[in-house]
Amino acid sequence: MRSDSRELVLLFPGQGVQHARMAAGLYRHDPVFTETVDDVLERFGDAERMRADWLSERPSTPVDDVALAQPLLFTTGYALGRMLLDGGVRPAALLGHSVGELVAATLAGVFDLGDAVTLMRDRVARLRATPPGGMLTVSATAHDLAPVLARHPQVAVGAVNAPRQIALAGLDGPLEAAERDLRAAGFTVRRVAATTAFHSPVLAPLFTDPRPLPDFRLGRPRIPLWSAFTTEPVTAPDPAMWADQPAAPVLFWPTLDKLLRTGRYLLADVGPGQGLATPARRHPEVQAGRSAVTALLPARPGPPEAERAAVQRFLRVLQDEGLPAPRPTLSLVAAHTRGVL
Repeated sequence: MRSDSRELVLLFPGQGVQHARMAAGLYRHDPVFTETVDDVLERFGDAERMRADWLSERPSTPVDDVALAQPLLFTTGYALGRMLLDGGVRPAALLGHSVGELVAATLAGVFDLGDAVTLMRDRVARLRATPPGGMLTVSATAHDLAPVLARHPQVAVGAVNAPRQIALAGLDGPLEAAERDLRAAGFTVRRVAATTAFHSPVLAPLFTDPRPLPDFRLGRPRIPLWSAFTTEPVTAPDPAMWADQPAAPVLFWPTLDKLLRTGRYLLADVGPGQGLATPARRHPEVQAGRSAVTALLPARPGPPEAERAAVQRFLRVLQDEGLPAPRPTLSLVAAHTRGVL
């Protein structure tokens, strides 16, 4: 690696970026990705139905439904991460958003894969028990939103994605009332692709029982792992953090800000839609050129060839940065390095 190279940080997104056939362009084209997807889906159970829904443009379960979105975000995120790590990519750190945080922790070795899937299945079952809800993103600071939230106490900050990009979460009725107030006040508001009030106090009663976490043996991260729950590196096993994480706000921007102030990094969004790359590009360290942002997959859904081409571009970015090139153990990497793709 060149002395002036940036170090690689992998970012794993959460609910809101999912779309039909996300990352499916790599399925049956990359052996590590394919084998990992098949393995994880088998662990979730009902693998054939879930695989069929994933590969379909019109899945039997809506792609934004927590019952499909959460397992597929975990499965594809973990498989993409394994594809990179098994190919020789050596990140300096991992950072995940919501379910992406569990993906990052599993790749880092905090969770055994089987335990992570068990935890995901348990979470999905609990989340399905909540009344219908959702999330909004608002172009405003948390301070700007304080008066509106004071009038709508059942709506809470679910994520801080950027200084002026706040996600609010709540059940349908209170959230719709807050949305009307926000629009009337002139705020720019967008609905998140979610049918659950993720990372809000609404979920807290569902997660008072810490099971199945006490049954797991959590490890120390083998790859540096930053937590968007604490905004700090994860240094020791902490079951309480993982028990509280589903109902706590995602502090993505404060965590990213702390991380970027420790060095020069190439931030790589490892997921569909570039949902984390977009706010990361606004960070002052990126704007100043000290750090940079790239993405493994395209910004918008498209044909399978577009996803494979995006992986090629990602590999070229790594090479241009002077970062270690992946070993030719992946079919996509091998084809790229031979000039076939």
